[in-house]
Amino acid sequence: MPTLFVVATPIGNLSDISERAKATLASVHTVLCEDTRVTGKLLFSYQIKVPMMSYHQHSGQIKTNKVIELLEEGHDLALVTDAGTPAISDPGGKLIEELLGHFGDTITITPIPGVSAVTTALSIAGVSADEFLFLGFPPHKKGRQTFFDRVAGVKSTVVLYESTHRIFKSLEDISKRTPERHLIVCRELTKMYETTYRGTASEVTQMLQSTSIKGEFVIVLGPL
Repeated sequence: MPTLFVVATPIGNLSDISERAKATLASVHTVLCEDTRVTGKLLFSYQIKVPMMSYHQHSGQIKTNKVIELLEEGHDLALVTDAGTPAISDPGGKLIEELLGHFGDTITITPIPGVSAVTTALSIAGVSADEFLFLGFPPHKKGRQTFFDRVAGVKSTVVLYESTHRIFKSLEDISKRTPERHLIVCRELTKMYETTYRGTASEVTQMLQSTSIKGEFVIVLGPL
């Protein structure tokens, strides 16, 4: 039975990819990717020429069946996300679950480890990461208040993702519940304009209001 390689890719700086990841991507029959345009640029930068097939949160059963068909034909595949480690706050986890349900123990799923925004942010946070809770992106509407109520009640370190469009709203939601809690907010990790902000939610909000807020954010709430 062929192998599905779950390959971590850089979250910004292209030098962060491993030699093993590049060799794996170059060796497979097809690369399954969140966005073929994003992955296409990545592969081009490493001079890797292999077919790509999109697989993302809106991919239905037809696309999953195509992946199963390729594996049944004996082809090795690689799964990547736009940035970071697949299946971490990413629909790749659902594909792996489906393949395990279909093939059982006959399929080999091999991780090719690398960068993840969660661990990258925690490594510079300066707070205890012996125990932490990762909750991904907060809900946009339904369940949002319940989500932040839960965050406020967790005594250990908590890690969240947030987008440019909702970072101020999330900081406001945190400030309402735990105004004195220490935060570390990382913007554009490993990229040219990488910035780290430290303070309470209201203090970080003031810092962000005086600078650019473009990019993706990782919010680390220190332990209580």
